[in-house]
Amino acid sequence: MGDVLFSLGAGFGATMALIVAIGAQNAFVLRQGIRREAVLVVVLICIFSDAILVSLGVGGVGALVGTSPEALTVVALIGGAFLLCYGALAARRAFKPAALETGGPETGGSLRRIVLTTLAITWLNPHVYLDTLLLLGAIAAGHGSDRWAFGVGAVSASVLWFLALGFGARLLSGFFRKPSSWRVLDGLVAATMIGLGVALVAGA
Repeated sequence: MGDVLFSLGAGFGATMALIVAIGAQNAFVLRQGIRREAVLVVVLICIFSDAILVSLGVGGVGALVGTSPEALTVVALIGGAFLLCYGALAARRAFKPAALETGGPETGGSLRRIVLTTLAITWLNPHVYLDTLLLLGAIAAGHGSDRWAFGVGAVSASVLWFLALGFGARLLSGFFRKPSSWRVLDGLVAATMIGLGVALVAGA
């Protein structure tokens, strides 16, 4: 029982250390949470995507993917191009910011667009595969028969983080009633996305 709890804690801690960082996915979830646009849908997509990837990593697929650098290169190029495009859109929004309307209906893109964007930011990001399939998969392998307990801990961390990020962002809604606040947020999002995109393309 002690070994199982240790593996649970190890999975939770390792995942939190990886997931709590400024990245494309976190920036997008934060923005959706502040705007209150399809937050539950975005959060659930992120959680279930992580659960799938962690399960594959714990199951040993990470080692298989690691033997195909060509596949990682293709994903890096596609993901980098997507991040550059999204960063450019965020930069354009930063030059024409709008105040947050907290009392009215959701005014952002369609649900279909939000879903597709969330899926793209999640599944076209090579760092997601490196973190979940390869890194977490390798760590889980070290826990032997308790590797699935490690996986449960990892998924639990993902659930806690995305729920807190998506719904906790609403606490900042008052601050983002001012267009200047959106200028700052979208500027940071643009810098993050473009920086990650350039790094991915350059390193491919």
